[in-house]
Order: sequence, then C-alpha cells, then structure tokens
Amino acid sequence: MKIIVGLGNPGKPYEHTRHNIGFDVIDALAKKWDAPLTNSKFNGMYATVHRPEGKVLLVKPLTYMNLSGECVRPLMDYFDIDVKDLIVIYDDLDLETGKLRLRQKGSAGGHNGIKSLIQHLGTQEFNRIRIGVSRPPAGMKVADYVLSKFSKEENIIMADAIDNSVHAIEASLSKPFLDVMNQFNGA
Repeated sequence: MKIIVGLGNPGKPYEHTRHNIGFDVIDALAKKWDAPLTNSKFNGMYATVHRPEGKVLLVKPLTYMNLSGECVRPLMDYFDIDVKDLIVIYDDLDLETGKLRLRQKGSAGGHNGIKSLIQHLGTQEFNRIRIGVSRPPAGMKVADYVLSKFSKEENIIMADAIDNSVHAIEASLSKPFLDVMNQFNGA
C-alpha cells in the first residue's frame, strides 16, 4: 500500500492558498480517481483507492501544517505502511511558482510541516514532491505570503503544476521514484 499525503491547513480561510497546494493535489487525485476523502482517523481525512498497481491511501492531515506528523505517523502505523511507500506534496518558497522538484530525502528546509514529519517519522528519507510558490515580495512576511491566494496568472501556472504532480504520482505507482524524479523534475 502507498500513502500520498498533501500538506495544508484545514478550513475555508486556507483553501487554495500557497501553503495548501498539497491539499489541492490530493483533491485533484481524489476527483480524477473518483475517491472522495470521506474517512477520518488520527485527525486526518483519507480515502482508500484500489488501483491496478495496488492500494493507495490519499491523505489530508487536519492537524494544521506544523503538526502534520501527528496525523501521518499513526496512519502509517495503523495501515502498516513503510516510509518507502510515502509521498508528501507541499509548497516550496525556494522554487519558482509552478516548478516541481521531486526528491527522495532531504532536510525540512525551513518548512514546518516537513519538520513535523521528520520528527514523527524519525527520518529525512521519504519521497516528496515540492511545488514552487516563489518568495514573497519585499516587505511581506513569509507567513502572510504562504497564506495568501494565487493571482489569476499564477492560478493558470499552478493548474499545470497540479496536473504534473498528479501525473508524477500516478507514474510513481508503477515505477521507481528515482525514474519518476528524472522524468518530472523541472516540470
């Protein structure tokens, strides 16, 4: 079984903000696979999807970003999912808006959701899809920026980034993640 986790914050005010791009990717997968996230456990919403490649768990932690690990670790334990079968999708300030960067390991890079996952998983070695949201304009606080919505122009770019992320996730179900990285990095 694979577990695909999109990071974000629950609630209307956070919908479709930069920090919630992980939720947006999970929503796109759930819609494409006709698998609404109707199950709830360990403070997260999830759907179990039966794919030709095997079972997949789609997850949106409802713990708020900074506590994401408090949902993901217990879900992985409950469903007996190995960390090698985890993919986490999240926003990245250090990448140009809409750019993807797939990695198999790495530090949190200042991202509190990833810090929480590393703390609860006890490792930095898990697959991730980072989606660029760029840096805030001069004088704007990072917290305000990541909780802001995309402009009309950025929404077009982000729609492509979400599509590319969905394709990368689907590819990862039947190919080694390293091969998927080589195919999608920079998309």
